[in-house]
Amino acid sequence: MKLTPLAMTLALTLGGSFAAAHAATTASASVPAAAASRSAAKPFLWENATVYFLLTDRFNNANRANDLAYGRQADAAPLRGFMGGDLAGITAKIRAGYFDSLGVNAIWLTPPVEQIHAGTDEGTGKSYGFHGYWAADFTAVDANLGTEQDFRELVDAAHQRGIRVLLDVVMNHTGPVTQADPAWPDDWVRRGPQCAYQDAASTISCTLVENLPDFRTDSDVPVALPPALVAKWQREGRLEREQRELDEFFARTGFPRAPRYYLMKWHADWVRKYGVDGFRADTVKHVEAPVWKELRGVADTAFAEWRRNNPAKRLPDQHFYMTAEVYNYKLADGQLHDLGRGQIANYYQNGFDSLINFGTVPDAGRDYESLFSSYSAMLHGGALEGYSVLNYLASHDFDRPFDAARKQPFVTANKLLLAPGAAQIYYGDETARRLDVADAVGDAKLRSFMNWDELQTNAARDGYRVAEVRAHWAKLGQFRQAHVAVGAGVHQQLQAQPYIFKRTFQRGTLHDKVVVALDLPTSHSTSIPLHGVFADGVTVRDYYSGKRAVVRAGQVNFGTRNALVLIGQD
Repeated sequence: MKLTPLAMTLALTLGGSFAAAHAATTASASVPAAAASRSAAKPFLWENATVYFLLTDRFNNANRANDLAYGRQADAAPLRGFMGGDLAGITAKIRAGYFDSLGVNAIWLTPPVEQIHAGTDEGTGKSYGFHGYWAADFTAVDANLGTEQDFRELVDAAHQRGIRVLLDVVMNHTGPVTQADPAWPDDWVRRGPQCAYQDAASTISCTLVENLPDFRTDSDVPVALPPALVAKWQREGRLEREQRELDEFFARTGFPRAPRYYLMKWHADWVRKYGVDGFRADTVKHVEAPVWKELRGVADTAFAEWRRNNPAKRLPDQHFYMTAEVYNYKLADGQLHDLGRGQIANYYQNGFDSLINFGTVPDAGRDYESLFSSYSAMLHGGALEGYSVLNYLASHDFDRPFDAARKQPFVTANKLLLAPGAAQIYYGDETARRLDVADAVGDAKLRSFMNWDELQTNAARDGYRVAEVRAHWAKLGQFRQAHVAVGAGVHQQLQAQPYIFKRTFQRGTLHDKVVVALDLPTSHSTSIPLHGVFADGVTVRDYYSGKRAVVRAGQVNFGTRNALVLIGQD
C-alpha cells in the first residue's frame, strides 16, 4: 500500500518507522481534530510566527476541472503556465493536518484575484499570471484557482485549526497589456518611464518593467471606473452591487475617488468578507510610503468589522497584521531603508509590523552564534525593539536562494527556524524541493510544483531521504509553535562547545524559556548543562526526540544520540 505524505510524515515526526507510517493511515481520521485543538490552545505571537508561503497554483490540485479557465492554453514556456493547484487543494491539506504537523501557524497565499486571461512574452517565453501578480480584477477569485466559496472555506478551515491567513496584495501595478487584456485608463496608470532605481522618484513614479502599467498611487484626482471593468461586472450581473459598495465606501471614508482608494477598498474587502488576518504587501518601496499607512487604516477597520460580525470564527486577541516586501531590506538596516541618493523611507512607521528580511540568505553563511546573537540584539533593545522581521532562505522571486540544490536541508532548517524573529517556510523547503530546475529560466526555476511524489516515495538525495528532511523541519516547527521564546525571546549563548543557548520571553503574564543544544556528538548520549535555566527536579522535554527527563545537578540527559536537542517544559 502506498503511504500518504501525511501518514508518512506523522510517523517519521514521531520517531517512528515506515511500519508505523502504514498504521497511521488507518488512524488519520482522528488526527485533524486533535491537531486542531493543540494548535488553537497554544499562545500565538506574530514575532514567533511560522509562516508557510505557497503559490496556490503550485501546491496541490484538488479540482482538475478548473485547471485552464478563460480559454488559457497549456502553451507556456517551462514553469511559466498554470499547473493546476487551487484553493481547494490548500484546504484539503489544512484539513488533513499537513500544516499542523509542521508547526505552521500562518499561511501566506499569493494573490487569488482574477488575472489577465492571455499569455504574454516577458522576454523569457510565453507566461501566464499563475503567480497572482498580474491582476485584471481585484474583486474576483481567478477561476483557475476556484471560487469565492472555495476561498471562504480555506480561511474558515485555517481558523478552525488556529492558523492565520496572510493575503498577498499589490498596490503597485496591473497585469501586462495583451490583445485580450486592455490597458487601464491613463488616469489610473502610467506606462512609463521604466524604473531606474536611483532614488525615490525613479523607484516609485515609474514601471517596474516594460508593459507592467504602474498605478498612479500619488494622485488625488477622482477617476471613473475603467470601462472594461464596468463591462465585465455588467456581464457578470454584479455591476449595481459593486457600484453601491463603492459609493458607501467613499461616503463613509471621505476619500476622493482616486486610484489608490479604489484599490484599498478592493483589498480590504477580502478582510471584511472572509476574515483574512493580515497582508503581505508586494513591491512596497515602489509605492509612496504613506499610502501603506492609509491601507493599514482601511484594513484595520475591515478586520474589526469582520470580528464583530463573526464572533464564533475569530481567533483570540489578535490585531490585523502587515508585513512588507521591501526588496533588499535586511535586518541590519533597522527601521530605515535607503531608496538611493540619501532618500530614506521608514516603512515600520507607515503601517507595517514587520519587513521581510532579505539579509537572512547571506547571513545564513555565518556561524550559529553570530547569526542568532546579532538578530536578537536588533530585535531586543536595538533599532527594531517592538517590531519584527520575517526571515526566509528561499522565495518565489529571489534568484539567489540559500542552498538552491538542497545540499544542506537540515542546516537550512536550523538557521531559519531557530533564528530570532518570525520564519517563512517557502513551500517545499521542508521536502527539499529543488530550486534549480534545469529547463526553466529565471525565477521560474523557483516555482516548480510541490514535490509530493518525492515525499510519498521517500526519494533518496545527496546522503538523505526526503521524508527525513520533512521530519526534521516538523520537529523544529512544532518546537517553535509550542514555545514563543524561540522566535520572540531574548537570545543568550550558554556554552560554545558544544554549542548551547537559551531564549527567554516575558510579556505580561506570558513567560517562556527554552534551551537548545546544537552539533552534539552522535556517538553517545550527552548531558546538557542548563546553567540554571531549569531547576533541579523539574521535568523537561526534548522536542526533537519527544523524550522527557528530570533535571539533576544542573544537567539533563535524554539518553539520545541526536546532534540537536530542543529543551522546554510542556
